[in-house]
Amino acid sequence: MKETDFSINKTDIGLGEHKQVKISVGKLPSGNRININASVFRSDKPGPVVLLLAGMHGDEIDGVEIVRQFLRNFAPASLKSGSLIVIPLLNIYGFLNFSRDVPDGKDVNRSFPGSRFGSLASRVASSLTTEILPLTDVILDFHTGGLGRYNFPQIRYTSGDDRSLELARVFNPPFIISKPTIAKSLRKIARKENKSILVYEGGEAQRRDEFVINLGLRGIYRILDYLEMVEYRDDKEYPLLQLSGSIWRRAAQSGFFIPQKKSGDPVKNGEVIGLIQDLLEPKEYEVKSTRNGFVIGNSYSPIVYQGDALYHIGYLD
Repeated sequence: MKETDFSINKTDIGLGEHKQVKISVGKLPSGNRININASVFRSDKPGPVVLLLAGMHGDEIDGVEIVRQFLRNFAPASLKSGSLIVIPLLNIYGFLNFSRDVPDGKDVNRSFPGSRFGSLASRVASSLTTEILPLTDVILDFHTGGLGRYNFPQIRYTSGDDRSLELARVFNPPFIISKPTIAKSLRKIARKENKSILVYEGGEAQRRDEFVINLGLRGIYRILDYLEMVEYRDDKEYPLLQLSGSIWRRAAQSGFFIPQKKSGDPVKNGEVIGLIQDLLEPKEYEVKSTRNGFVIGNSYSPIVYQGDALYHIGYLD
């Protein structure tokens, strides 16, 4: 793609221009049109094209807030080179219904590359795949944990993608973890198209967390500074751990869950990290860590069923 060839949904954006582009993905039963809103900023100098994306899952508010705050405060004149595509909310349907998915129950992040004749989730995915992804070089995709499940701030990148690992270190989150690609996910299609992609996970669905938001905003500016797109001074380098893998500790019994550890805490193999107590009997079941590592995610649910995910533990070896 030539630097001057830049068009989204039949809207041309020239060098040095800033435009708001709407991509129609359907309409509500009421007749109201649903559009993906993309803010496009272009410098008059060549450089990378970076996509800032949030709201793949409609109830993940922290991610939306990170990109929304960036968009609210970004000064187009500060862009020294390259181009920015900013989409603070992809899944409008889920957002309107406080839902992770679209109304038919499908997950947009399991619907790529999508089809404009497919399900609602597939149509949303298709719009991103056909209109936005071909233009991009780097993707920063912002997410949170599920409802009742908190993720400590972390970057996930695709195993074997050295460029994304390099950018993950620049982002400087508390934890970095490599993950294999998942079928029909954005990371899968990005890898296939040779795009660098970082997935930032932090916080809990339908909750606001300033720590998570501030780390996400800082990470955006650090990446853009590294790519020589904006100037950003950050003299702090927080300790980060590059994890080699992760496991889930699940409830072996149903009952009342009493956590003994929280996200970010170190854990040791065999250490008691939670308790499950019975409703009527004075029974107590210990939840133990099976690895040395760190809690990178935890459940906030006080009542659990057998098999429920309680702790996500990242490990180094």
